[in-house]
Amino acid sequence: MKSPTIALGIVLAVCASVAPLSQQASPGPIDPDDELRGIVAHPEVRRALALAHELEARAEQELIELTEIPAPPFEEAARAARYAELLGGTGLDNVAVDEVGNVLARRPGTGAGETVAIVAHLDTVFSPGTDVTVRRQADRLYAPGIGDNTRGLVLLLNVARAIVRAEVRTVADILFVGSVGEEGLGDLRGVAHLLSSSGSRIDQFIAIDGGSDSQVVNEAVGSRRYRVTVTGPGGHSWGDFGLANPAHGLARAMYYFDEAAAELVNAGPASSYNVGRIGGGTSVNAVPHESWAEVDMRSVDTDQLQRMDDVLRNAVARGLDEQNRRRDRGEALSADIELIGDRPSGIVVPDTPLVQRALAVTRFLGMTPRLGAASTDANLPIAHDIPAVTIGRGGVGGGAHSLDEWWSPRNAHVAVQRALLLLVASAGLAG
Repeated sequence: MKSPTIALGIVLAVCASVAPLSQQASPGPIDPDDELRGIVAHPEVRRALALAHELEARAEQELIELTEIPAPPFEEAARAARYAELLGGTGLDNVAVDEVGNVLARRPGTGAGETVAIVAHLDTVFSPGTDVTVRRQADRLYAPGIGDNTRGLVLLLNVARAIVRAEVRTVADILFVGSVGEEGLGDLRGVAHLLSSSGSRIDQFIAIDGGSDSQVVNEAVGSRRYRVTVTGPGGHSWGDFGLANPAHGLARAMYYFDEAAAELVNAGPASSYNVGRIGGGTSVNAVPHESWAEVDMRSVDTDQLQRMDDVLRNAVARGLDEQNRRRDRGEALSADIELIGDRPSGIVVPDTPLVQRALAVTRFLGMTPRLGAASTDANLPIAHDIPAVTIGRGGVGGGAHSLDEWWSPRNAHVAVQRALLLLVASAGLAG
């Protein structure tokens, strides 16, 4: 693969001789690669691409600052307030924080009000109290949430700066968004509010998430999340031995779920399952009156999700039945299966212009594009039949959703250039 920087320089030189789109005849649909070469022929776009590279010099400082502002789901306010200040500092006007905590900034276009949204989420998966201090080791920065998705927020800032400073004008409005509630039990509440708001028309949607510079996510991985709560009478571990034990019943249920779900995942469409949290009880020497588990199930296929749903319910029924039959006195266990998260699956067909432009931009920057599937803020617009894709945040990273998460700035500017070009091509360059 060519170096992205070298490839960009070669193509820029070629594009310098291409006439602007406004001067070209267009008898039919424009090939996305030809369209992109025409866009980059404009001097303001070339200046924006150069700025995208230059701006990475200050990106690390902002990445560290934002990472060290905790942002668990439902507790993003402090990070949102600082992000609103930074977004305002890019030169965008009318920066605001909406009713649910999204940070918004609109850059008006010259057209009739169509809007392209570019979105990176503010929240991380980590609970309150997690140490988010950034530490350095060689060229890597380590901290929970530093890549997913704090780096995405910084990319969004640099795209805005490059467009504003280079005075790139578009036909459609551009809506820059730092969204809340993408992770965990946030259940995409930020984007849900954005799509339901009467003042937010969105015609195309670009999410910044994930670490790949070559992948174009056009398929939404749906998920269902449940909290399974098993309750019983509770009592003393010695004096009340023989009562039905919620912890034992829950453990049996999760065992049977694991056994049956594994067979289903191995034999069906792409899917996964996870028991992410387990809790309950009051003491090691007490029969708990309540035990609970949180379960995440994902698939690209809606029917597969329903099958996994059935597997979970059957496993809970079987686990409780066995534990209840083992008791020698007291009340039987009962269970509540509460839906706590529901993300739709779906697909944007590859020949959709937004997808084709994303593939063309990736090729333009010297990489081989590939389509993929993921669970991101783009799930909801896809479910609402709004063209949406997800592209990467740039750099190199690892350990996402772990305490040892890390990120390195290697070729990080390429992702900024990629997002910038896709945004401008989708919004239409104003002549």
